[in-house]
Amino acid sequence: MTDQNDAGKVTGIGGIFFLANKDTKSLTQWYEKHLGIPLQEWGGAVLEWKNDTAEDGGATVWHVAATDSDLLAPSRARFMINYRVDDMQALIAKLTTAGVEILEGPQYHENGVFAWIVDPEGNKIELWEPMIWDEKNKGA
Repeated sequence: MTDQNDAGKVTGIGGIFFLANKDTKSLTQWYEKHLGIPLQEWGGAVLEWKNDTAEDGGATVWHVAATDSDLLAPSRARFMINYRVDDMQALIAKLTTAGVEILEGPQYHENGVFAWIVDPEGNKIELWEPMIWDEKNKGA
């Protein structure tokens, strides 16, 4: 039985929508080419949790940073999207080969491996390979 206090709340992120500053088609193609986001005929993608193989079973982080935070630097956007990835080393190799600058990373933390890049319009992107912090993954 569901408690009345548990009803009527957010349960996850249902989608991410943002405007291109320049060429929508080339920006979406950049995301498809470099991050493997599979574009559908209508121009967007549906990323399904059932296709995620991470050990954590799936999670989405939501956070509001302080006004003076440099979390999003060097981006001038007021948001950053964190994309879950399945193999950080392989993705970094792919991005580097394609000439995409890795701003920072990989960095190993208790909840996985992180790296940061910027898309062609200057939006900072956080890449995250979720991992359970255990002896196998420490400093992997």
